[in-house]
Amino acid sequence: MTAYDFRSELLSVIPNLRAFAMSLVGAADRADDLVQETLVRAWDKRDTFTPGTNLKGWLFTILRNEFYSQMRKRKREVSDPEGAMAARLSTHPEQVGKLDMEDFKTAISSLPHDQREALILVGASGFSYEEAAEICGCAIGTIKSRVSRARAQLATTLKLEGDGEFGPDAVAVGVMNFSSPAA
Repeated sequence: MTAYDFRSELLSVIPNLRAFAMSLVGAADRADDLVQETLVRAWDKRDTFTPGTNLKGWLFTILRNEFYSQMRKRKREVSDPEGAMAARLSTHPEQVGKLDMEDFKTAISSLPHDQREALILVGASGFSYEEAAEICGCAIGTIKSRVSRARAQLATTLKLEGDGEFGPDAVAVGVMNFSSPAA
């Protein structure tokens, strides 16, 4: 893989890296810093990447390792686990979808880290169970179990009992499905 190919492939994965970083750190500025550090490390170590292998998985592994390194460094920082300080900085959403998203963010942040990580890799980032297991350095069955437990915990936390409990409400569905009469 030439430097140009590597660069273009690296750039194409940035949105996925940013989404994963956001799920890990929960703040856009810290997620951007984490992605930037990942890209710098990847570019620095590009000669160790084997062309034809999974670049996206390689980058996610670098990002994950960098995240853990930063967590170890931040042990002495003041944490805000209840979100009290963050709640004072935010405004109340005006639409139901925004409220649902806030509930989801709170619920997903309450998951154990290993379950949240597995769910984000498989559910949001599109990795297969096998790829997620490789990124996390564990067995496929472990990833499947973590994803299953995470989904069950989210359903319990969000009090979801069926498919109709989430997504657009009846009014929004009606508007989306409305077709104007032919003229």
